[in-house]
Amino acid sequence: MLTQLINAKILTPQGWLNSGSVLIKDDKILEVTNCDLPIIGAKLIDIKGMYVIPGGVDIHVHGGGGRDFMECTEEAFRTAAKAHLLHGTTAIFPTLSSSTVPMIMQAADTCDKLMKEPDTTIMGLHLEGHYLNPEMAGGQLPENIKNPDPNEYIPIIESCPAIRRWDAAPELPGAIQFGKYITEKGILAAVAHTQAEFEDMRAAFDAGYSHATHFYNAMAGFHKRHEYKYEGTVESVYLLDNMTCEVIADGIHVPPTILRLVYKLKGVERTCLITDALACAASTRQDAFDPRVIIEDGVCKLADHSALAGSIATMDRLIRTMVQKADIPLQDAVRMASETPAKLMGIYDRKGSLEKGKDADMIVMDKELNVRAVWSMGKLVPETDTIFKH
Repeated sequence: MLTQLINAKILTPQGWLNSGSVLIKDDKILEVTNCDLPIIGAKLIDIKGMYVIPGGVDIHVHGGGGRDFMECTEEAFRTAAKAHLLHGTTAIFPTLSSSTVPMIMQAADTCDKLMKEPDTTIMGLHLEGHYLNPEMAGGQLPENIKNPDPNEYIPIIESCPAIRRWDAAPELPGAIQFGKYITEKGILAAVAHTQAEFEDMRAAFDAGYSHATHFYNAMAGFHKRHEYKYEGTVESVYLLDNMTCEVIADGIHVPPTILRLVYKLKGVERTCLITDALACAASTRQDAFDPRVIIEDGVCKLADHSALAGSIATMDRLIRTMVQKADIPLQDAVRMASETPAKLMGIYDRKGSLEKGKDADMIVMDKELNVRAVWSMGKLVPETDTIFKH
């Protein structure tokens, strides 16, 4: 079946097409062109001059729609992924907070099964911990945190092909060996929940750690010990030119001024937008799956107000925040939500941009950057088709 989107402002890798069309055949993009002439036999959809942009790629997300990926069940995975799909996330990497080994194994099995489904949005598993600095635990479960143990992580990696990313604090004993091992296995190594200073970070980068988890959150910045001052993890990420980072672009975890600073210093090609969303995102549920966590001021916090614990953001909110609050061009905000994470996670051959031959994943947004339609693998997601109702 052929579908043609016409009268659209389309973001391509070369820039905007101001009045173009996208031709979809089955689950693929057949053509993206500045020609609006109708194709004989195609179902025509008038986009009415709105934006057509690549579907979002969320590489750090704990849940949504009232379900958490730590439940490890197919139902929880499907529900959370669908909740984020309605807001424009067409490729998702389910994330586990610090977990037990049995939980990791169960979640990996579930993820592996769902990844093999033909129209899946699930791309692989992300483990945030449990090899983290306990002093920077934040919302992580402290009882699960420990130092990297090869007798534990090697069997996990060998038996869980769904794992695509694993985060750790590089200053921990055994963390350098861990980084080398998982990198050799093709798994993205990221620094997280850490007090690493520059020498720690340089050693980590040399060992394969190439990415910074929720930049600025749960990591040390410029600080003082006695009379002397030291760079923190934040400054080290800036100094390591080729280290990528991700930001929770809800405007709360990182204020808009700092979002703009990250954009200015790290750039589009080395910055990803993430939700870090908990179960309560895209949900009427008013708790965050974790009884220690409350929802307040549009964000999840530990009940004692000692730390932020996660977000209730969705992909569309990330884009709006970057454009409307951080004053970043829409084109660049979209690339940080789609192209950059797709490249980072090795799926840019089929996701992350609107190009001939790629999966037909796209979002239609109006001028206020509200989602008006979502296509996933060439199929219009019915709950999002407000483009036809106005």
